Parts: sequence; C-alpha cells; structure tokens
Amino acid sequence: MMKRNVNRMLSALLIISGLTFFSCTKSNPDGDKKVYHAGNGAEPASIDPHIATGVPEHHIMVALFEGLSSPEPKTLAPSPGAAERWDISDDLKTYTFYLRKDGKWSDGTPVTAQDFVFSWMRSLAPGLSEYAYMLYPVKNAEEFNLGKLKDFSKVGIQAKDDHTLVVTLKAATPYFLTLLHHYSTWPVPKATIEKYGDWNDRNNTWTQPGKIVSNGPFKLKAHELNKKLVVERNPNYWNASIVKLDEIHFYPTTDLSSEEREFRTGKLHFTYEIPAHKVQKLVEENPEETRITPYLGTYFYRFNVTKKPMNDVRVRKALALTVDRESLVKNVTRANQVPAYSFVPPDTAGYTSENRLDGNIDDAKKLLAEAGYPEGKGFPKVDILFNTHDLHKDVAVAIQQMWKKNLGIDVGLNNQEWKVYLDTEKKLNYNVSRAGWIGDYNDPNTFLDMFTSYSGNNRTGWKNKEYDALIGKASITGDQKERYSILQQAEKMLIDNMIVLPLYTYTVKHMVSKKLTGYHDNILDTHMYQYMDLKE
Repeated sequence: MMKRNVNRMLSALLIISGLTFFSCTKSNPDGDKKVYHAGNGAEPASIDPHIATGVPEHHIMVALFEGLSSPEPKTLAPSPGAAERWDISDDLKTYTFYLRKDGKWSDGTPVTAQDFVFSWMRSLAPGLSEYAYMLYPVKNAEEFNLGKLKDFSKVGIQAKDDHTLVVTLKAATPYFLTLLHHYSTWPVPKATIEKYGDWNDRNNTWTQPGKIVSNGPFKLKAHELNKKLVVERNPNYWNASIVKLDEIHFYPTTDLSSEEREFRTGKLHFTYEIPAHKVQKLVEENPEETRITPYLGTYFYRFNVTKKPMNDVRVRKALALTVDRESLVKNVTRANQVPAYSFVPPDTAGYTSENRLDGNIDDAKKLLAEAGYPEGKGFPKVDILFNTHDLHKDVAVAIQQMWKKNLGIDVGLNNQEWKVYLDTEKKLNYNVSRAGWIGDYNDPNTFLDMFTSYSGNNRTGWKNKEYDALIGKASITGDQKERYSILQQAEKMLIDNMIVLPLYTYTVKHMVSKKLTGYHDNILDTHMYQYMDLKE
C-alpha cells in the first residue's frame, strides 16, 4: 500500500508543533465531544485516493472514503461496504455488486454505480495513479492504462443501472475482493472534482476543506498544514448510527520521543510509532497499551539502477552482502523485527520465498573489486536518501558505518521531508533510498507486481520484459500452487538482480490508549474508525 512515511527547519517546526498542539487549550478542550487524537507520522502528501501513496495518507482516507467491500475490523475479511452484497460467477471472472440504495456522499447526493465507473476510469488514466497496475486483473484495464485502448467502455466495469455494477476480470483472481480495500479502487465525486479543475489533474484542489465530498463514516472538517487534520462524523454515511466518535484529529509526529511524551500525558490516544530505545521498557512497564505485533511489510533500500555506480549489479550485491541484518534488528530497530534476505515476508498467504541473498563480506569485497573499486578505492560519492523520521536516520547511520567498515567506502546521508522525498524518488534523483512496502492485501502479488516496468511504485529505473511476463502470467493463473511457482521465479529475478536491498520484516509498534475500544491488531495495521469508541 504503500510506503511508510515520513530540511531541518521543517523538522524543527514539526517537533515544536508536536510539543505544543495542546498548549493553548483548556483542561478539557474537547468538551462533551468524543475526539480521538492520533499521531500520524508525516504531514499527508495527498488525501486524493487516486494520487496518495503512503500509510499516513491511508490512515486518514479510511475515515473519509469507503470502497465496494470493506475489511471486517478483526479479520480483515471482505465485508459489505458501499455495496451491500455481490454475486460471483461460476468461473470466478464476473462480479456483480449491488450498491446500497441509501448510500450517499457527504453532501447528501446518492453514490451510484456510475460513480465507480468514473472513478476507475480516473484511477486507470495514464500517468495519474501510481497504483493503476493494481486494477490490471480487470478486463482491458492494462490496455487502457498503457494507452493501447482509448474506449473505456471496453474495460470490464459497467453500470447496469444506478445500483448495479458489473466487473469482469480477465482471469480468476483469488484476492480480488480484498484488493477493493485499497484506496485506488475507491469512489471519488465526479461533479466536485470537475468543479475545481480537470479530473485527471494531480493538482486539482477538490480535496481541500470546504470543497471535498466523500462517502465514508467521516468528512473533512479542517486541515492546518503541519499541525493537524480534523475529520468529523458524516451524518450522510449509510451506517452513521454505529459511529461513536465525533471527531478524529490526526497529527504529524515525526519526532517519536515527543509523540510518546504526548501519549503519556494523555494528549494522544494513539502513537504512529514508538522510539526504538523505549520499546522494551514500555513492553515491561505498560504492556496493556504497548502493541508490538506482526506487520505484513518489508523495510528495504531501493537502488537507482540508472545511475553509476548502482547500475552495476556487482556493486549492488556487494552493498547488500555487507549489511548485518541481525545486528540491525537487535541493536537499532529493537522491536522483534525479522531480518529479511528475500523481499516477500514469510508466510504471506501461504507463500514463503525459496530465494535468499547468500554470501559474505569476502564475497562482497571481491565483487566490489571486480566492479573497479578494490577496497573501496575510487568509489564515487553517493548518498542514502531517507525521509524525516528518527528510526530511518538511525538505520541509515548504521548501514553507513557497515559499508565503511566492510568495504572502505564513504556514503553520505540525505534527509528530506516526506513530500520532497517522494518527489525525489519518483524523479530517480537518488542513489540509494530508504523504502518500506506494506501489503495492500494478503498475497505475494502485492509485493512483486510493484517492480514491473509499468508500475508507478517501481521507482528503481529497472525494466525487465521477462519479469513483466512472469507477473502477467501469474495474474491469469487460477491454480494457486502453479501461480506461486511463477511468483517464486519472479522473486528470484528480483533477488538475483539485486534491484532492492531487503533489510527486515516489519512489526507494528504503537501505543494505544486503554480508553479506546474497537481497535484490533491485524497484519495490515488497518483500523476502521466507525467501530471505535472512547470510554472513560
């Protein structure tokens, strides 16, 4: 789903705001309202479902929007959302969704099947959404997104009437219903978007307060840049009667120590993360509110294979072989993360990689010498790019030291604010970049299709027709065993070419107030606010 978040002056401002966002309030600033205060990592880059790319954005958008199916809060199993029910054909290729007749946008207008047709056309528009490839299981979706097909009526999504939507897949896709939990498939309001600009313009202002229309349990109330974003209960939500929270306040919290202090003083109900050096102490002293649980995601470094020296696979492998992952998770991250030697997390829907990065420091030195840099001599100046976040800096410093010690090379550190960092990666204006990928659904495909040449989330410059073909073949293979075998071949190519450097499998590290009910740990760290409540 997505990347984990997060110009020194801006960082300082964020820290100050994190320390003071309650300083001018009364002892009970929320009055009689039930207001959930949540740390959210970074200032969101966008809350447009077809443009957003990160976890902080997802935390907000899940309050504002709802797809055809919605994850059950405990198990994440597909349950009715904007659609009250659906039928699936015997060949598992045709899904008929029956939309709720009481489904409404936050302005009171009906949510219709035509809204989904427009929204998927927009999501698939060439050059708009970085997640367009996720809809490729839909008939002719790939052809439309790549510009090979101009007539969207030939794509496998049709409005039979206002409340009946028919989706036709090119092959049986086991994870299709859970794929609908991703925001790139959610509906957006055509009339509102077109009122404020072109529907395919990434700079359209329709998501600003006072303009935005959404269909989720909450609606946008206010957004104070770099301070907080506020959503309030949406009275036009079809299931508004179950919503207990009046408002949710999301705060950018890149300074983890400040965030943890705000939690301890009761000013936050939820922290986006926990400082690594405090994890074990908090587990021991406050186990009831400290949540360290498995997370379906991989923390890794991207290589820009279009720039020297990272265009040489020997260099990439040398760098990968000289990272001590066991030391990294034991001494730096310190929250039960698992060292990663392949990209897909172990036991992802029954898939465990058969591929593994193997070798040692001597092998790495030999590879670097073969690439023309014996003992690191002559190695060009390169930087590790990372977004503002305490842990990302700590990891980068540790790896910087490992490469100096083991290979004799000096690398710099390049810290950028979240939005700038995303743009730098997208433009391939980096050498090595910190990254994280959280599964958008529980299937290995969500990790591997990201590196196809047509994926907006690839961001490495690597393009390989054979890899594309394997991912494409897997997408139309109904037999799970055969499909997983094909994906194993694809992951082998990814590791053999060392396009990315896997570091560890994530764990979730939150502080969650005991006052908060309806919050459930799960491997995707997805939480449905309509089921939450605050108790005294």
